[in-house]
Formats: sequence, structure tokens, C-alpha cells
Amino acid sequence: MNDKELLILQLIKEDPFIAQYELAEKTGLSRSAVAGYISSLTKQGKILGRAYVLPMKKEVVCVGGANVDRKIQTTGQLQYETSNPAESSQSCGGVARNIAENLGRLGCDAGLMTVVGDDPEGDWLLEYTKAFADITPSQSLLGSTTGTYTAVLDHEGEMAVALADMTIYENVTRDFIEKKWGYLASSEMVILDTNYPPEVLRQIISRCYEENIPLCITPVSAPKIKNLPKNLGGVTWLIANKDEAEALTALDISSEGDFFKAAEKIMKKGVEKVVISRGDKGLIYFTKEGEAGVLLPPKVKIADVTGAGDSLVSGIIFAHLKGLGTEDACKIGMSCSMLALQSMETVNPNLNNTRLQETYKKYFN
Repeated sequence: MNDKELLILQLIKEDPFIAQYELAEKTGLSRSAVAGYISSLTKQGKILGRAYVLPMKKEVVCVGGANVDRKIQTTGQLQYETSNPAESSQSCGGVARNIAENLGRLGCDAGLMTVVGDDPEGDWLLEYTKAFADITPSQSLLGSTTGTYTAVLDHEGEMAVALADMTIYENVTRDFIEKKWGYLASSEMVILDTNYPPEVLRQIISRCYEENIPLCITPVSAPKIKNLPKNLGGVTWLIANKDEAEALTALDISSEGDFFKAAEKIMKKGVEKVVISRGDKGLIYFTKEGEAGVLLPPKVKIADVTGAGDSLVSGIIFAHLKGLGTEDACKIGMSCSMLALQSMETVNPNLNNTRLQETYKKYFN
């Protein structure tokens, strides 16, 4: 055996489940070269076979952001260009991560595929989240800084401005997704936010379509709509707010009819079911099956709006997986969102299946 074969054999002895791409990274060889050496070792009888680890099937895998959420809320009327007395807090956030936690609290078998920095914030995010979702598909990136999201809220809990440092997601590549595709292929539903680069989103959307994997897209913000491809064929659900829908359709939405025009335009891109939230005016839904409707929200006391949109998505997909129709799924989504609105946390720590059902029955049944 030559030196390269000895090194590869030693790495396999240390970890019989090691993948070829990991051997390539550890040895500095190409994957094709590693495959050649493994073939040689097999012919020599040094390797009798290999171990294959199949990803455990999940109901949902959430792909996208995991950030540190920092909230600063003024104690009085917000005044610009001056100092405002305020209170601050920090919690786990990120659209994909929030949805994974919500679904986990509701009893779903959820997984999270994200990237964090090799820093205390990244360790904290993954350690906290693993109580609610499988974080095995996630990865810490050496030399990167964990994403942060800072929201400034007025004294009524409404967002005045938000600042997002999401530079880490620019490091996510097609190869990263390729290596971890087994996690997506073994799920009943993929939920994708728009934090990743355009070519990565295009890869996930097209491959889910090719492999008939149900996919829900939830945009992170209006500016990140540009990351989505023009063709959204194969997307089962697209759940957006008004600003995101305007950015996606280039329409000025000012009336109820405009919401449906936007939804119809989104469906022409290939989406099967469209939901557009309207803040305190509820939501509209429109599907290729001809389902359409408007849902108005019950009045609840708002503690904090942050995370309400993520909770809406979580409730809708939770209900969809349970076999409910579009209208009932949207009602479950609104119920989940209402619970989020009544909590100062991004994800309501009291959320569970029982609380969700009680809220749904109280307001919609």
C-alpha cells in the first residue's frame, strides 16, 4: 500500500461511516481519486465493504436561517434621531429555525438544516434547538460568524426597523446541499426560507420538483425575494406577507382584489397554493384547485409581533401534514400565529398541540 492508501485506511478504521467527500476533505484529494484508492483497497482485501447510514425519515426538514434574535423595545413613544429609553432581550431566531421549533413543540418530527458560526452564539443556537428538532443536518462553519437579527419595536410591540447580518449564508454552496440531500429526500415536506444564495435555492426547488418532494417556500423579507428563481414549478405552498408578495409580483397591492391578483400571478409561476398575510387584516388564500378565501383574525392583545409570520407557516404546514384542507389549515396557522403574538418570545414557550387546538376551537370552531 502507498501512503495515500494507508491514510485513507486509517481514516476508515477511525470512522467506518465516513463518506467519500469527507475522506477527500481530510486527505486533500479529489473525490474521484478517493474512489480510486478505495477500489484498490477493496481489490487488495483491505476493505470488505462499507457501512451506509440512511437518514431517519422526518415529517419536515426546515432549510434556511438560524440566527440570534435581539429585540429592543422602547418604553415610551418612539422618537427618531434621539436616544430612547428601552428594554432589550435576546433569543434564538431565524425563519427556518423558528419554524422547526414551532413544529417540534406541536409534536412534529422535524429536522433543521442550517449553518452557524464556530462561535458561542452558534453553539447556543444548536444546543437549544436540538430539544425540538433534529440538528444533525446542520453545520458549524469554521471562521464564520453566526447570523444576527436585531428588531427595534415601539412601545406597542410593533416593529419600527430591523437589521439583519446574514453574511454567513453566502457561504452555503450547491455542494453543501448535495452532500446533505439525503435528509431532504427522506422527508415528507421541505420548508425553505430565502436566506441562501439564488443558485442554491434554484437547486433545491428544481430537485424537489424532479423527485416529487412537497415544498413550502416562506420568504425571509421583500429584498430577499430576488433570490428566488422565476420558475417556481413544483412548489406546493408559498406563504408570504404583503411586501414580499409585491416584490415577487411587481404589483402594488392596495385592495383586497389586488391580493388575489398577486396570488394568481404567483400561481402562474408554478405554485399550487398561495397564502398572503395582511397583518392585522388576516390573510387570503388561493389555490390551483380553485379554493379562495379571506380570513379575518380575532382580536387579541399583542405583546410582540416578531415570529408571528413564522408561526403562521408552522401552523399551516402542521395542519396540511395532518390532512386538513386549505381553509382549515389557514385557520390553524392563524391560531398558531395568535399564540405567538401574545408572547414576548419569538416562539411561544407555552406552545403545544393542546394549546393550539384550544385556540382554534375558541376562535374558529
